[in-house]
Amino acid sequence: MDKLLLLIMAASGLSAVSSAAGRQYYFVYDRKNFTEAQRYCREKDADLATVDSMEVMNNLTNMADLDNMFYSNNSYRAWIGLSADSWRWSLSDTSFYKPGETEFRRWRLGEPDVGYSEKAFIVMGPDGLWYDYGYDSSTYPVCADVRGSNVTFVIVPTPITWTKAQSYCRAHHTDLASVRNMTENQKVQAMLPGGYNVWIGLFRDSWKWSDGSTSSFSFWKKGQPDSNNGNEICVAADFSQSGAWEDWPCDMERAFICYGPVVSKKVMKVKFENKKNLDLNDPAVMEAMLKQLKQKLRAQGLDDNIKLSWRKQADGKVFLKEDKKTNKRRREREEL
Repeated sequence: MDKLLLLIMAASGLSAVSSAAGRQYYFVYDRKNFTEAQRYCREKDADLATVDSMEVMNNLTNMADLDNMFYSNNSYRAWIGLSADSWRWSLSDTSFYKPGETEFRRWRLGEPDVGYSEKAFIVMGPDGLWYDYGYDSSTYPVCADVRGSNVTFVIVPTPITWTKAQSYCRAHHTDLASVRNMTENQKVQAMLPGGYNVWIGLFRDSWKWSDGSTSSFSFWKKGQPDSNNGNEICVAADFSQSGAWEDWPCDMERAFICYGPVVSKKVMKVKFENKKNLDLNDPAVMEAMLKQLKQKLRAQGLDDNIKLSWRKQADGKVFLKEDKKTNKRRREREEL
């Protein structure tokens, strides 16, 4: 494609859409479970809403249409992007587990009892039952050597924290031990040093935002979060109570809130010196010019997130040929 001389002038013609440093929020009243809501927002180049200040929370409360959030039970709630990870094994290779084996548990009565505001790491006690243990506590790890379908368990004779145990097992064995069934539970239990408990590979992260934000802002309703079962927990805002947060099972269907970058639009007029007499309204020519223009603007520090597009005139065309005689007469009038 022949190169064209670009002269950029302030006015209208080219639309440049950019992302500013804020976010726009919008409610979706079509009821979905948490996973479906997250997928919907992400398909729209957004995510479930991260709420990082009381100002945002108040704005959402003012935006909420309660008439569209009336459910048979627990009305006026909408999903936001906060959830707690479910329990998972350090050894994450799905081929290692048969159906149902990742869910095998041997909880001691009343366990796990750690709150969802904390990370949780699991030990097996001398009775073969499991419970959560302090993240900074030290005890003996059980590592696993995996060779095809064969698994060998190895106790490390040095008490260390769970995170150090994970690193050690991954460096010297396959990983921290996954206990997939009652048979493996009994094998590990039989290896325990008298009266001691041991780290196994089960853990759960604390609350996290869907978009990966590290915001520590929270607005829990009194008594919340209140669930300590092993299921993944998701958060909804109760807009009958100023948007205060509650934890709920993730499979409940609710309205939800998406957010994305604030989009701003600037318009510029672009003048081309068309020495080759190209048809500037040809889609292929317009695409080539747009690409060349973006390269030039990028060289001047253009943000890569900015999207450029042509704006059509009333007649459906983007470019109009300049009438030099008319322009000359206009300039002469301006000089008088």
